[in-house]
Order: sequence, then structure tokens, then C-alpha cells
Amino acid sequence: MSDLVVIDVGGTSIKHGVLHDDQLVSQGSVPTPKDLAGYYAALTAIVQQAKADYAPVGVGISSPGAVNKKTGVIEGASAIPYIHNFPIIPELEKHFGLPVSMENDANCAALAELASGAGAGTSNLLFIVIGTGIGGSVIVNHQVIHGRHLFGGEFGFMLMDSHNTLSDLGSPVHMAERYTARKADGKTYDGQAVFALAQRGDALAQEEARTFYKALATAIFNLSYAFDPDKVILGGGVSQADWLIPTLKRYLQDILDEVKIAPWMPELALAHYRSQANLIGAAVDFRQSRPEGGQSIS
Repeated sequence: MSDLVVIDVGGTSIKHGVLHDDQLVSQGSVPTPKDLAGYYAALTAIVQQAKADYAPVGVGISSPGAVNKKTGVIEGASAIPYIHNFPIIPELEKHFGLPVSMENDANCAALAELASGAGAGTSNLLFIVIGTGIGGSVIVNHQVIHGRHLFGGEFGFMLMDSHNTLSDLGSPVHMAERYTARKADGKTYDGQAVFALAQRGDALAQEEARTFYKALATAIFNLSYAFDPDKVILGGGVSQADWLIPTLKRYLQDILDEVKIAPWMPELALAHYRSQANLIGAAVDFRQSRPEGGQSIS
């Protein structure tokens, strides 16, 4: 199988590696540069080193922002403002001397799960990333659904009531902010602390945790019955908690008991990949987008 350089661009660091014999090797990271010239220099150095050690046929990049694969432009906004709103993919190909594919980071993580993670063996899945906000990806027939405005998978925008979005109510970060404000004891609480307090019987923490679970379960129910996926895969830090899926299933069962015509429980799974997800997904995307560059990852 042909070698690929894979790069995961983040707000503070850029991870990289080479996919060689279907294994990630030569992994490393560098700080994210402050300007476009530094960005080009950092990525080009990564590719040149890979060329010295291997024989890569292309470069797959996981990036923040709304990647328009037709125009080569990263639309929207991110923590790296200088990469947006011009044809960056052709410029990178000039610097690298290799074909480049680029995909949004959440979509890359979903593609990794589809290829060889929690979604292996499926064709259709929803990937929900639970963090400061709620993001994710929609995959149908093995393909990412970007949508007309490249907002496919932006689940956090869904309204859960007259004014609160899923990102407002289904994020452990915002749950902790609400608890901190209501508790008003001079301390600052994070999501982990609020969940722990709820388990110990703190009434206010239990109330905020219920808001979190109900919002997330409602969103999963609505999305599941809209898309009818093979699986709903949950990612983000809180997804690793062993109590998350059992608790969400209890809340989903409450919804199913209320909505009598709904005949099945959504199948939930925890994301398999964590730190390597975007690198693996960037390789999957390259081989989907640039099939001349190599075989499909299995």
C-alpha cells in the first residue's frame, strides 16, 4: 500500500505522521505557527522529512473550519484565522509537490471510526463530538454529507427549546458554567466535578446533569429517527466515562415510552480512536478523494 503523509492541524499544535504499511509511523507534533508563512514552512518541513524517509504519494490533512473540497477553500472560522477564505489546497500542493486532500477534523474522526473503529462494518453513521460545543459528522453510504453550506454535522445548532441550542444544554462545559453560577460559592467547577457531585447526591448538580442528559438523549433520538443510521458514535472527553451510554439509554427509554410509535432504540457506541483519530481519518479521506493515490484503508 502506498505511503501517505498525514497531518492534523489544531489550534495549538500540528500532529503528523506517515501511514506506512497501514500503520502510523514517524509521529510527532510541532506548535501551530502564528502566521501563514510559518504554517507553510512547518507543513512543508514535515512533508520534506517524510519524503526523505519514505515514498509518499500524497498528503492528507485534517483541519479546523468548513473545508470546501470543490474550491480548495477553508470557509467559516476557526482558531487559526489565516488559513481561511482563499484557495489553500492548491497552494499546499505547490509547496509539497504532492497531491493534497483536506477534510474537517470532525469528519476525519468520523471517517476513522467508519474505517476501522467503532463504526467498522457499517455504511451509515452519526458521529457526535461532545465538548465545549457539540459538533460531529453525518456519513451515508461511506461518504461524508457536507451539505449545501458545509454545515453537515453541526448538531450543536439544533434548538432544544425556544432559545437554547444543543451546544448550550448538551455540553458538559456549559453545564459546569451554569452550576458554578448558580452555586455561587466562589469556586469554579468543571464538568467532571459536577458529575461527581451529582453522583454524591448534590441536588443542584443532579438538576444540571439531568438537563445535560435529557438534551443529549433528545438530540440522539431526533437525529436517529431522521437519518436511521447503523450507529451513533459518541466522541469527546466525556464519551470515555463508563456511565455515559447506560445513562443516555435510560433517558432514551423514557422518550421511547412517551413516543409510542418509535419502535427501536438507537445503537450507541463510544469512539474507538482518540489522539490518532484525525490522522487516520485524513488518510481515509485522501484515499476516497484521490483514489489514484492508493488503496482504501480497511
